[in-house]
Amino acid sequence: MSTSTYPEFGILIVDDEPAWLHSFSLTLECFAGITNLFLCQDSREVMGMLKMHDIGLVIMDLTMPHLSGEELLEQISEHHPGIATIVISGMNQVEAAVNCMKLGALEYFVKTTEEDRLVNGVLRAIRMLELERENREMSNCMISGQLKHPDVFAAIVTNDRSMISIFSYLEAIAKSSQPLLITGESGVGKELIARAFHALGGCKGSLVSINIAGLDDTVFSDTLFGHMRGAFTGADQVRRGMIEEAAEGTIFLDEIGDLSISSQVKLLRLLQEGEYFPLGSDVPKKSKAKVVVSTHQNLAAKQADGAFRHDLYYRLCTHQVHVPPLRDRKGDIPLLLDYFLSEASRSLKKKKPTPPKELEQLLAAYNFPGNIRELQAIVYDAVSSHSEGTLSMKSFHKAMGRANIVKNPVFSNDSEHNLYSDYQHLPTIRESVSQLVEEAMARASSNQSIAARLLGITQSALCKRLKRDKET
Repeated sequence: MSTSTYPEFGILIVDDEPAWLHSFSLTLECFAGITNLFLCQDSREVMGMLKMHDIGLVIMDLTMPHLSGEELLEQISEHHPGIATIVISGMNQVEAAVNCMKLGALEYFVKTTEEDRLVNGVLRAIRMLELERENREMSNCMISGQLKHPDVFAAIVTNDRSMISIFSYLEAIAKSSQPLLITGESGVGKELIARAFHALGGCKGSLVSINIAGLDDTVFSDTLFGHMRGAFTGADQVRRGMIEEAAEGTIFLDEIGDLSISSQVKLLRLLQEGEYFPLGSDVPKKSKAKVVVSTHQNLAAKQADGAFRHDLYYRLCTHQVHVPPLRDRKGDIPLLLDYFLSEASRSLKKKKPTPPKELEQLLAAYNFPGNIRELQAIVYDAVSSHSEGTLSMKSFHKAMGRANIVKNPVFSNDSEHNLYSDYQHLPTIRESVSQLVEEAMARASSNQSIAARLLGITQSALCKRLKRDKET
C-alpha cells in the first residue's frame, strides 16, 4: 500500500455536504493520484486549518451556511495571498463566477461538470503552484550561493562554476513531479546527475535505469510497462515492468533520442496522464514514479526533422540541464586525475602512484572526445601497468596519440574538412610551421616537452625552431 503523498503541499476541500466531499476526494485520489487532502464541512474552521497545515490550494463550495464561499475567498485573499483557490458551485451563475474571479479564484466550476474537467482544473492549479515554489526556491539558491545538500553531489568530482549552478538548479526542482531532461555528450556523467536528482527528491522507492538505445517498440513496452499472461507467445506469466519496479522512486531512461515514434506516444501518455498499459491489458495502471531522461543528441533538431514528437519534446523540456563536456571544464582535470588514481589503486590493490608534474599540462592540452569516461579509462590503464615510483606517461601518450589520428581532420582529402579549404591564398611552409608551433605551445601552456610531443618532434628540434622564429 502506497504511503506517499502528492502534491508536496496540502489541498483543502470545503463543502457542507459530506457525501459530495467524500465523493470528490475519492475522485481526485483515484483519477489523479492526489492524496495530500484535507476535508472540512464547516467553513468557519478553514482559517484555523490554514494556519495549522501547509495548504497550497483550497477548493470550496460557493453556498455554505455560516460563512459563504465569497466571504471565505475575501478572507483567504487578505490573510493568505499565496494560497490558490477554486470554486465549485451547485449553480451555474455567470455573475457569481465573475465575482469569484475578481476575488482571486483561479477557476469556477459547476458540480455537474464532467469529472475529467474538474480533475484537470485541479491538476493545472497544482502545476502552477509547483512552478511558483520552484521559482522561489531557485531565487533563494541564487541569492545564497550555497548548496543545501552538498553530500548528495559527492560522487560528482568538480569545482566548476557551471556544474555548481546545475546542482543549485537540481536542488530547486527536487520536489517537482515533472520530468527532468539531461543533455550532454557521452561520458560527461549524465547518470550521476540523475542519481543526485533522485536522492534530492527524498523518494521512498529506488532509481531504476533503462538504456533505450536499440530497443524496438515491443521490447521497450515490455521492459518499461511489463505484460500480462498470454500477451504474446511465450508470455506464460505476468511480468512487472520497470515503471512498476520504480514505484515511489525514479525511472531513468537513458538515450531517449533513440526512442521510436510509437514508443514516444506511450511515454507521452505516461507523462501526461500518469498511467500506462501493460502489454495484453486493457486496464491502465497508475504511476507516480518520477521520470528522468537523458540524451547526447540534439532533440530540438530531431523534433524539427519529424523524428521526435513536438508534444513529447516540450513536455520533457519542463526541467532541463546540460552537462558541459570536460574540455569546457578543464579546471576539474587535476581533481579527476587524483580521484581516478585513488579509485584505480584501490580497485587494483596497488599503492597510489605519484603522477609526473607535466601530466596535468598534457591532459589540459587534450580535448577528451570521450570526456570523463575516457580520462577514467586512461588512468586505469596507466595504473594497471604501473609498478613503482612515478607514474609513466606512456599510456597517456599512447591513448591521446591514437585519438588524434582518428579525430584530426587536418589531412583529409575532403575539401569540406580540409584545414586550408577556406584560405584564398595559401600560407607558405614557413608560415604554416610557425602557426603550428605557436598553437602547440599555447595548448601545452608553454611547456616545450608537451608541445614537442603534440607536434611529433623532439624537444631539441622544437627548441631550435622557437629560437629561429625569435631571431627572425
